This record gives sequence, C-alpha cells and structure tokens, in this order.
Amino acid sequence: MLLKGKRLLITGVLTSDSIAWHVARVAQEEGAEIVVTGFGRAMRLTQRSVKRLPTPCEVYELDINEPDHLEALREELDSEWGGLDGALHAIAFAPADSLGGNFLTAPAESAAIAFQTSAFSYKALAVGMLPLFRAAGGGSLVTLDFDNTQAWPAYDWMGVAKAALEAITRYLARDLGRYGVRVNAVSAGPLGTVAAKSIPGFSVFEEVWNDRAPLRWDTANPDPVARMVCLLMSDWTPMTTGEIVHVDGGFHAVAVGTPDKAEAVEEPE
Repeated sequence: MLLKGKRLLITGVLTSDSIAWHVARVAQEEGAEIVVTGFGRAMRLTQRSVKRLPTPCEVYELDINEPDHLEALREELDSEWGGLDGALHAIAFAPADSLGGNFLTAPAESAAIAFQTSAFSYKALAVGMLPLFRAAGGGSLVTLDFDNTQAWPAYDWMGVAKAALEAITRYLARDLGRYGVRVNAVSAGPLGTVAAKSIPGFSVFEEVWNDRAPLRWDTANPDPVARMVCLLMSDWTPMTTGEIVHVDGGFHAVAVGTPDKAEAVEEPE
C-alpha cells in the first residue's frame, strides 16, 4: 500500500465532493492514518462528510489565520502521534468583491484577505507543523493550485493569490529541504466542488477545458487529483520538491483547441 504507516493531516475538508475529502479517502485506502480539519459554521459539514470515509476520523477546527489554532492543532497531533509524515493544504478564500470581474475595483483589504488565506497560509501551515515533521525525520507538504500563468475571467484576485501560492511553494521547498521536508503543489483542472461553483462564471472554465484538454476532463471526478496528492505524500517521490504538478488533462500544454475527440482521425503510419 502506497501510504502504509503514514500519518497525514488533511485540511479544508468540506463535503464529500471536495478534493480534500477525496484525498482523505484515497489516503485511507492506501493505508494512511489521517485527521482532517474544518472551520467555523462549516464544521458540521466536515463532521458529516468524514462519516462517509472508509474509516471515520478525528476532526479538528482550524482557522488557518489564527496562530492559536495552529498551535493547538500541533499540540493535539504531537500528543496523538508524536510526529507527522504529510499534510495537505486545501484552504482558499477571496471576498466576493475581489472576484467576478472586480479586479480594478477590489479594495486592498479584500486582496490582502485573499493573499493571506489562500497563499500565505501555506507558509503558516508549514511552519506550524514543522516540529512534527522534524520529529518524523522529514515529510511532505502538498497544496492545491490552479494554473495562473494566464489571466482568467472572473478569477481576479484569487488568481493573483494562486500565483503567489506557486512562488511560496518554491521558497518553502528551498527553506525546508534541510529538514527533509518536500513541498509541492498540484495544479488541478476545474472541478465542480462547492468552492469552485462559488466563483462567478465557473461554467466558462468547463467549456474551455472541453475544447483544449487532450484527455477527456471530467469536472465531476476529483479522483485523479487525489491520487497525485497521495503519490507526492508517499515515499515514491523522495527527490521531488518545489514542483507544480499539473493534473488537468493536459490543458496547460496545449495552446489552442484539440481536434474533435469524437471524430475519426487518420492514424500515423
């Protein structure tokens, strides 16, 4: 089993259609012991969704922007496990006035909230859990990304935050390598999660992906993304760090639409 004996922290679990929930499911299927986090009014959703995992697990509350929450979580995991082998950062938020075409009018305060919660929080989680990683002799951090080498309709300041998240991934990889901690990001194609559907104009992403992705991309299937996250948290990627790994059906590699996937094409000789 890929993750047998691993102790993993999965943040950002909401409903059973969330990427984080599917990471938790695959991790358990591959032998890991996990705990998950939720936050605020959504805690009830998290507590309900973990009952649908192969093995229901402990749920801790984590407001990633509150240092006291991170300290309390570290103490709980230290008491329970004495170390940590991997963690998924699946936390992002941007105020409504910084999305949906409001790039030019968004106030600095809203842009700052998007940056702190969606990007800086990866650093906060890494530093908060570092003593547990060191106790384990190293480990793996993975965050969920969305490719932002281009400007997207409606994504606005969340897009800027995701670009920052990619840079933070590289800097964390630089500074945590000395402790044997690998730091990577998985850039996923659009998935029909609760969080994604809250982005104005999400349907545009689906249409573009259907046209450009060489592989058939299913916005209702987070499993390929969850599998890559689990691979990066396993011992099969011991020298991979600072990477942005695309799991998007090949969309990022193709400049214009691909031939109709349903039409017959002449096979090369």
